[in-house]
Amino acid sequence: MHFGVFCPVSSAPPSSVDDLIQRIASDYNALSKQLKIIARYVEQHRDHIGLEGILDVARNCGVQPSAIVRFAKHFGFSGFSQLQAVFREGLSRQLVPGRNYQARIREVIESANKPLDAADIAREFISGCQAGMQELQQALDPVALDKAVTLLQQADSIWICGSRRSLPIAAYLDYALQHTDKRVGLISALGNMHLGQTRSVRAGDVLIAISFAPYANETVQVTELAHERGAHIIAITDSLMSPLSTHAHTTLVVQDHSTFGFRSLSSTMCLAQSLFIALAYRLELPYQPTTGKV
Repeated sequence: MHFGVFCPVSSAPPSSVDDLIQRIASDYNALSKQLKIIARYVEQHRDHIGLEGILDVARNCGVQPSAIVRFAKHFGFSGFSQLQAVFREGLSRQLVPGRNYQARIREVIESANKPLDAADIAREFISGCQAGMQELQQALDPVALDKAVTLLQQADSIWICGSRRSLPIAAYLDYALQHTDKRVGLISALGNMHLGQTRSVRAGDVLIAISFAPYANETVQVTELAHERGAHIIAITDSLMSPLSTHAHTTLVVQDHSTFGFRSLSSTMCLAQSLFIALAYRLELPYQPTTGKV
C-alpha cells in the first residue's frame, strides 16, 4: 500500500494576503521541495495569482496542478479557487507599477526601431527605480520597521554584514551608525575572514544582515553563527522565506527592480536610510554639520 507524504492542514484559512504570506513564511521550512517552489512564487507574484488559472501557476512553478491543490489545502483552503479568492479581494489596490515593469521593458526593447542611446537607458533605469520606490512605499511593514528600530535603540553593539551587491548598503549603514554612541562593526569578509570576524559577536548584540536572491553564502553563514552566539538579527532581504529570515527577529522586505538584467539599489538604500533616520529620531541625535576639518 502506498502512503502519500503527510501534509498538515491549518485549522482555518487566512483571510487576507498578508496573513497568508505570514503563514507561508512560518511553515516554509517544513514544506516539501515542490511546495517551497510554489510558496516563493505566491509571495513574489501575489499581484498575479488572482488573475492566473491553476494551469498557469503550475506551469510557472514547474509542478503539476495537483501540487497547487496540495499547497492550498495545506493552508486550510478547500482548493486553489478559495486560495485565489483571497488574492482577488482588493486586487486593484495591490496592482502597482513595478509589477508590470519587466513586461514594459521587454516592449521597449522589442519595439525600438533603433539602438537605445545612453539617455534612453538612463530613463529606463530611472523609471525602474521610481517603480521600486512606489512599491516599497506601499508594501513597507511598519511593525517590522518599528521592531528593527527598537532593537537598534536597545543594542550596545551593532554589526553589519552585506556581501557582493549588498556591500554598498552595508557600507552606508556602517558610516551612518558611526554617528551614534554605539559600538559598530562591519563584517567585510575581507580575506574570507567573515566567520572569524563574527566570533566577536556577543549575546544581545544586533546583526543587520543584507542579502538578496541567490543570497551570498558569506552573509548566510554569518547570520547563522551570530544567531548561535545569541545576537538579535535584523534581515534586509527580498522575501520572508529568505534564509536570512529563518533566524531573524524582524525582516524588512524590499524588492529592487531589474533593468536590462541589472538590479538597482535605490529602494534598498532608501530603506536603509529610513532605518537610520528613524533610529536617529528615536535617539534624539543632535544635528552636527560637517566642518571639513580632520
